[in-house]
Amino acid sequence: VNAELEALDAALDQVPGILAAEGRLAVISFHSLADRRVKRFIRARSRGPTAPKGMPVVPPGAPAELRSMGRAIRAGEDEVRSNPRARSAVLRIAARRP
Repeated sequence: VNAELEALDAALDQVPGILAAEGRLAVISFHSLADRRVKRFIRARSRGPTAPKGMPVVPPGAPAELRSMGRAIRAGEDEVRSNPRARSAVLRIAARRP
């Protein structure tokens, strides 16, 4: 309705150019569609560039921009009891490569 997912995509695309070396990206999403986009963004940028069609291998020296800092973090039982809205929150963290 309000183009939140498109705004999220635009913000994520700017992350590698904004973060300093070893800088951290932390995103808290409250909806599965947003979380899926963040997860796919981190995964794609952690793998590095892909070979263009017709090229058998990725050129050497093309490192990945980010590295994932583990799995998604969700609120614990105590947190959800004290703050029911936290039950849908998902935290994902990535770091920029040096």
